[in-house]
Amino acid sequence: MASLFTPILHLIPSLLLTLTLLQLHPVHSHYYSSTSSPYSPAAAAQSGWKPARATYYAAADPRDAVGGACGYGDLEKSGYGKATAGLSTVLFEKGQICGACYEVRCVEDLRWCIPGTSIIVTATNFCAPNYGFEPDGGGKCNPPNAHFVLPIEAFEKIAIWKASNMPIQYRRIKCRKEGGVRFTIGGAGIFLSVLISNVAGAGDVTAVKIKGSRTGWLPMGRNWGQNWHINADMKNQPISFEVTSSDGLTITSYNVASKNWSFGQTFEGKQFES
Repeated sequence: MASLFTPILHLIPSLLLTLTLLQLHPVHSHYYSSTSSPYSPAAAAQSGWKPARATYYAAADPRDAVGGACGYGDLEKSGYGKATAGLSTVLFEKGQICGACYEVRCVEDLRWCIPGTSIIVTATNFCAPNYGFEPDGGGKCNPPNAHFVLPIEAFEKIAIWKASNMPIQYRRIKCRKEGGVRFTIGGAGIFLSVLISNVAGAGDVTAVKIKGSRTGWLPMGRNWGQNWHINADMKNQPISFEVTSSDGLTITSYNVASKNWSFGQTFEGKQFES
């Protein structure tokens, strides 16, 4: 009988050591069930996530499909599609933020959040404040609220539509775009208005210069959103642009428009790295 127990007795010290190590270093699962949330405020703060809220507008409401406070026009034709957002006053920065990209995810509310999901959206519009209501009442976009208004198609990728006004987290990320930066020339006579869109990298533009073959580099002013303007005679000469984004990077696109350019045309230049 003793010979039968001898191998087991030799294994007891190893088993005790294994149990001790498991107590000191427990194994954690990376799977999150529907009854527990992976959200951690401390971890979120360290990774750059910030708190906000989000609502949506229905497909029947075209307020962000065409036009918008950034001036991008038809968002489908401009390449932004439904991956867009209108931002509240504290985020919109008087239009400078237009073109910036954000990752957004639903947090805290296990009834409505779709676990493990996030979306990437581009700032294309402004959610105006309503000072007839308190910020914690109907004035969802009033200061100091950080608020995103999303197309329902984007909202439903991270939460059930019944959630309506949803707690979220967001963080700024680099934009990835196909093709180069686009310059749409509008105006009349010597007044030029240039819409700058499809900007990768930081996404938002802080300074623009324009140059004709008979001029030096001339600084443009922000008209509204990402529309930049200048009074200068650029007719019958190729046009170059110098664009600076909010991270301080600058790209120069020479002779983007040929000397035969006309108002209403869109030209494509170089692109920021993403």
